[in-house]
This record gives sequence, structure tokens and C-alpha cells, in this order.
Amino acid sequence: MNHWLVKTEPDEYSYQMLQSQRRCAWTGVRNNLALKYLRQMKLADPVMVYHTGNEKAVVGLATVVREAYPDPTDPNAKAVAVDLQAATPLAHPVSLLQIKSHAAFATWELVRIPRLSVMPVSELQFKRILELAK
Repeated sequence: MNHWLVKTEPDEYSYQMLQSQRRCAWTGVRNNLALKYLRQMKLADPVMVYHTGNEKAVVGLATVVREAYPDPTDPNAKAVAVDLQAATPLAHPVSLLQIKSHAAFATWELVRIPRLSVMPVSELQFKRILELAK
């Protein structure tokens, strides 16, 4: 099992919207590296949802419920989407500032490649984020 993080602009699609809909197609990803990661997602993989914009924080957990398939929003038919299901919100969102202050996250793509919208999360990083959220 792998762990993942996906980013979203909360004004466009927030974790709260995912919770209310329970499930969604994660579409609109066009970056090649991010698409590579979407293709690697497997059923039941845990996913952290990160709000961009002013919030800049990991806010909730989701689960992959459908593996990569052609993104219906891509007119060029090159992108893929996955379906995510809301799991649980974090008790306390974990901010990017908190993440950057811990050495365990120094090499994480969230810190190194800030524009990347989908990325893997190591098991250690995943556990550390959950600890920070308590």
C-alpha cells in the first residue's frame, strides 16, 4: 500500500465538499509527474487532502476507490483521473509551516516542488502528519 497527497484550491473544491459528496472523480490534473503518480494509485490507498491558497495545510484523509481511468475533462484524452472517497477530517489541520519545520519532511516533494498537485507520501511522513494533527 502506498500513501499519497493531493492538493486542491478550497474555493474550487474543498475537503468539506468531498465529505458532503462522499466520493468524487479527481480530475483536471495535467502535470506529467502528477499524472504518473495518479496512475500508480491503487484501490484502498490512503490519500491526504491538502488545501492550497491562503490555507496551505493538510486538512483531511480520503481513500482511492477507483484506480486511474481516462479523465473525462481532458479534451486531448491524455490525462487520467482517480475516484476518491472521503475518510476523516484531521482534528487539527497541519500547516505547510509546521511541515517545513520538521527535518523528516525536508526531501518531500510538497516542500521541494511546491507546484506539484499529486505526490507520494512515505509511511513515516504519513504517520508524522497524523501525529501533528492530534
